Amino acid sequence: MTEGLVRLLDGNTFVVSDGSGDIDASPTIPTGLFSFDTRFLSKWLLSIDGDRLSAITVDDIEYFETRFFVVPFVPTPLVDPKVSAIRERSIGGSFQERLTVVNHQGEPVDLRIRFEVDSDFADLFEIKDVREKKGQHYTRVENGCLRLGYKRKEFQRETLISSTEPAQVDEHGLTYDVRIEPHGEWVTELHVATLGVDGRDLRESLQGRPGRVKTEMRRDLDRWLGETPRLTCDSEPLMMTYQRSLIDLAALRFMPLTAGGRSLPAAGLPWFMAIFGRDSIFTSLQALPFAPDLAATTLRLLTLLQGVVLGDFREEEPGKIMHELRYGETVGFEEQPHSPYFGSADATPLYVILIDEYERWTGDANTVRLLERSARAALDWIDEYGDIMGNGYIWYQRRNEVNGLENQCWKDSWDAISYRDGRLPGLPRATCELQGYAYDAKIRGARLAREFWNDPAYADRLEREAAELKERFNRDFWVEDGEYYALALDADGGQVDALSSNIGHLLWSGIVEESRAAKIAEHLLGPRLFSGWGVRTLAKGEARYNPLGYHVGTVWPFDNSFIAWGLRRYGFAQEAAHIAQGIIDAANYFEGRLPEAFAGHERELTRYPVRYPTACSPQAWSTGTPLLLLRTMLGMEPRGEHMVTRPAVPREIGRIELRDIPGRWGRADAFGRGRIG
Repeated sequence: MTEGLVRLLDGNTFVVSDGSGDIDASPTIPTGLFSFDTRFLSKWLLSIDGDRLSAITVDDIEYFETRFFVVPFVPTPLVDPKVSAIRERSIGGSFQERLTVVNHQGEPVDLRIRFEVDSDFADLFEIKDVREKKGQHYTRVENGCLRLGYKRKEFQRETLISSTEPAQVDEHGLTYDVRIEPHGEWVTELHVATLGVDGRDLRESLQGRPGRVKTEMRRDLDRWLGETPRLTCDSEPLMMTYQRSLIDLAALRFMPLTAGGRSLPAAGLPWFMAIFGRDSIFTSLQALPFAPDLAATTLRLLTLLQGVVLGDFREEEPGKIMHELRYGETVGFEEQPHSPYFGSADATPLYVILIDEYERWTGDANTVRLLERSARAALDWIDEYGDIMGNGYIWYQRRNEVNGLENQCWKDSWDAISYRDGRLPGLPRATCELQGYAYDAKIRGARLAREFWNDPAYADRLEREAAELKERFNRDFWVEDGEYYALALDADGGQVDALSSNIGHLLWSGIVEESRAAKIAEHLLGPRLFSGWGVRTLAKGEARYNPLGYHVGTVWPFDNSFIAWGLRRYGFAQEAAHIAQGIIDAANYFEGRLPEAFAGHERELTRYPVRYPTACSPQAWSTGTPLLLLRTMLGMEPRGEHMVTRPAVPREIGRIELRDIPGRWGRADAFGRGRIG
């Protein structure tokens, strides 16, 4: 995404426009009105007497409501605009815009007001990959409305535009010839419906419910904020970031077709407004003490979609947890495997980790018992299908050679996994953090088996396997000459020896030997990995390092939140607090909304964090980052029927008070005193 764009969001229905409210989509930039992975408006241009409008200011009221103040041209100095306009826009399933044109003169004015409209009905994958449409477009003017349509065999989508004021409607838009009295105004409301097969509202036809109205959405947001913990602290940037994160997390809530009206976090706007197994799990882990219902819904949905058969196209395997679910045209015609797609090696052990962490915070033993079969299947997958090479590690190698993902860990871009010298290893690959997740899943699975599934023998077996994995891992992945863990093993068992942020994930999983933890902490806070704002994905000095490379040098807030959590687990409270301080400082420059990633430049070089050019914003696990950092600074951990807090808060942040924390103990308070240790 580029800067200056304005976003409205309601789950996976969203609008992205320029600063004046206009939409003029290029083939590759995802501006427009989208719903269920299809673009329903690719052009939405307002003009007055042939002039496009310039923004004076934009008022972001809520994530689902925005107000644009615009004029038909940029006035020259000392020349006042004769007319202005206000575009009040909202989204709640459907898209609505209220246009008010104001005459500032002492005499009547005659104006021609025009909305230029079009839709390419592009699938998000067609935008990303720049593909041509294969169906037929059509346009109809009927009963004062404009209907834009697209049909390809049984797949059909339509955009229906109506207006409260009479308009001259043609195949390219709506025109109003109006007279506005002195100091008067003219108002019309436009409604844009997203329709599916048989002309039904897309949300009604796919979800069984129509779009929501603003009043309902406001009540829902108020209820959401009222149920989350209350934060007070001495740090204004932290307060702003916390509030922004809660609101953005509310905006990203998505009700998929199989969730029974419950919501879970979609991954991020604009490319990833869909269900991602890994992203939803990580975000649910971050938000557990704040919004535990997200974890409950995530677990239910991923259980329903868990793999049951072997299939190369979707890379499905029994027990495997899905990676991504889409609803667009390319998926419907099996040009993409996302129905759902299973191409991730980490979501399956993470699923077991989330089950255990969810119970620790909520005490919901019934859910743990209901998920026993699925959890066992996930644990079986680790050894039966995850261990491609038969040597006790999780590996990945895509089976869909056409459009499957090459890298199936969280760093899933093509060049993310490399040796020090920049070479890319062959496949299969076993990245280090996958082994940490597998170790953690087995340890947590053992607890679940012993305490809830009445199977102590299975628990003993899992603990034995975890111990063997930890010993084997610390032997095979340890890079002796650098004193850190290799990024991965290659197919020959050799070390893919780049120094990366992945070693921080090993800390929160617990697979790191105690004697080596201090060296890992030293690397993470050292000048090669730590930029001053956060830990880079790849260390300076590695051949592929690029401070603006997606997974090869940028700083990812989510990554840092789990690294800080891991440091705290091993007793490095000061180091964890230092990372938390850097990320919170960075958030201040983004007005509290942490982007997906930002540049790995030295803090002294730029004085402010530089956003990655196409970063998603808001993005779910970046939105969850301040929540996990708060938990880490306060040392919040569930212990039986009580919550333990061991504050280690940077002095720059000062006192923290977090009240009304939901959990198995009722509503609890946690306090931090602005100190380390």
